Amino acid sequence: MDSSYAQATEWPERPRAERQGVAVPSSRPSSTPSRRAGAPFRSPLPYRRLVRLYAGLALYGFSDALLIRAHLGLDPWDVFHQGLSQHSGMTIGVVSIVVGAAVLLLWWPIRQRPGLGTVSNVVMVGTFIDLTMAVVPQYDALAVRIPLMVAAVVLNGAATGLYITARFGPGPRDGLMTGLHRRTGRSLRLIRTGIELSVLAAGFVLGGGVGVGTVVYALAIGPLAQFFLKRFALPESGEGAERRTVEEGGEGLGSGPAGGSAGVRDHTPEPAAVDPI
Repeated sequence: MDSSYAQATEWPERPRAERQGVAVPSSRPSSTPSRRAGAPFRSPLPYRRLVRLYAGLALYGFSDALLIRAHLGLDPWDVFHQGLSQHSGMTIGVVSIVVGAAVLLLWWPIRQRPGLGTVSNVVMVGTFIDLTMAVVPQYDALAVRIPLMVAAVVLNGAATGLYITARFGPGPRDGLMTGLHRRTGRSLRLIRTGIELSVLAAGFVLGGGVGVGTVVYALAIGPLAQFFLKRFALPESGEGAERRTVEEGGEGLGSGPAGGSAGVRDHTPEPAAVDPI
């Protein structure tokens, strides 16, 4: 056998000191990076972002149910959900899940990639709508319904901030809008307005609730979402550049829902502001 080949394939002989039990520092770099002394431990799982994601989805479903109980008008998508609910016999939460899943199927031809937040959105928002409506009764007095509406809109804005800063992907309805924007080159605001006016009109024809709450939501949710995005943005030294990305994508969000859409579902900025999986 060639001597050079033998030398290349044999294990190198350990130094004498190492054979005698004395530790010898290796000259080869370690394959695993060492943690600096005193540096905080960072888990490979983004716990903070996961908490934001699911807290935001749960809060959105809760606030959505409050808006329904206020009985003063809903956002366009929930006007559509409520109209379908009245004709199908399903609860509005179940209708929201079914519609969300159907919209998600429309991502396939426009080559949108769902994230963890996308799939979680479909299930959790509708679930928490039904859970909340099971414990919150219907009120008749305007003295109760008006504060309920205001609280619902503000909490929707907070839920939007939590969900978006988690950066786990857009909701199914918003992903449809941003996907069509990329595929067609049309203005995102134009596409958003067209889709939401369509579902609003369809929901109204089906008997969904349109009223002052619809107008209040449309006017307030954009500024509220922008405010909570800044409040909840993670610092640069934390888990990435969420603050920078959200501010860069804030234009699409600051324009509002273009007629009043569900905050978590339809206020996600451009795709660059989220981390799809």
